[in-house]
Amino acid sequence: MNTITTDAATAAPRPADARPAASVARPTGFARDTAAVFVRESRPLVRDPFSVVFSLVQPLVFLGLFGPLLVGAAGGDVAGTLQWFVPGILVMVALFGTAATGSNLLFEMQTGSHERTLVAPLSRGALLVGRALKDVVPLVIQGTIVVLVAVPFGFRLDVPGLLVGLAVLAVFGVGLGALSYTLALACRNRDWMFWMVHQTLLFPLMILSGMLLPLDEGPAWMRAAAAVNPLSYVVDAERALLAGAFGDPSIPGGVLAAVATCAVGLTLGVRAMRRAR
Repeated sequence: MNTITTDAATAAPRPADARPAASVARPTGFARDTAAVFVRESRPLVRDPFSVVFSLVQPLVFLGLFGPLLVGAAGGDVAGTLQWFVPGILVMVALFGTAATGSNLLFEMQTGSHERTLVAPLSRGALLVGRALKDVVPLVIQGTIVVLVAVPFGFRLDVPGLLVGLAVLAVFGVGLGALSYTLALACRNRDWMFWMVHQTLLFPLMILSGMLLPLDEGPAWMRAAAAVNPLSYVVDAERALLAGAFGDPSIPGGVLAAVATCAVGLTLGVRAMRRAR
C-alpha cells in the first residue's frame, strides 16, 4: 500500500495547458466518423445494386418519350437535340436522386434507429456529411449510364467535359441531399409535410430550369423565375461542359450555383443534426 501511495505522489503532474488527445485529433476524428457513416450508408447500395438502376427508370422514360418530341420540334436534328437534352436529363438524375433521400432519414427517425446513431460516439456533423456524400455514388453511376445510353443514338461524348460535369453535379447533389435531410429533420413527426414540400418544389424547379423545354420564348415571368433558380445555371453549365465548350461563360455560373447550394445545404443540415434529439 505504501508503494502505491508513493508512486501516485511522485507521478509527474500533467501540464495545465495539456489537452486530451481526442481534442487534438478532432479533424482526423471528424474525417474518420464521416467515412464510417459513408460506409454504413453505402452498404445497402452494395447489397442491392439493382436499386441504383431501377431509379433510372423515370429519367430514361423522359429521354425515350420526351426526346423524340423535341427532335420533331427541331426538324429532325437528332444529334443537336440530344446534345441539348441529355445534359438536362443528367441534372434530372441529380434532382430526383438526392431531393428525396431525406425520406430514408425520416423512416429511421420514425422507427427509432436514428436515435441510436445519435448516442453513438460519432460527430453529429459527420452523421449528416457522411449521408450526403453517399448520394454522390449513385448519382455518378446513373449519370454515366444515361450518357452511354444516348451515345448510340447520336450523342457526341466529350470525356473531359463529362468528368467535369459529373463533378459539378456531385457538388450540387451533396448540397441538395443535405437540404433534403434538413427537411426530414424538420418534419420528423409529420412525414406528409416532407412529401408536400418535396412535390411542391420539385417540379416548378425542374420546369423553370429549362431542363425539358427552352425558356427563351416563354413568358417574362417564367424567364424572371428561371433567373433566380440555381438549377437553371447548373443546367446551362452542364450543356456547355458535355459539349466540351470549356470557355463558355455559363460554366462559372453553374459551378458557383452548385458550390453555393452545397455550402448552404451542409450548413443548414449540420446545424439541424446537432440540434436533433
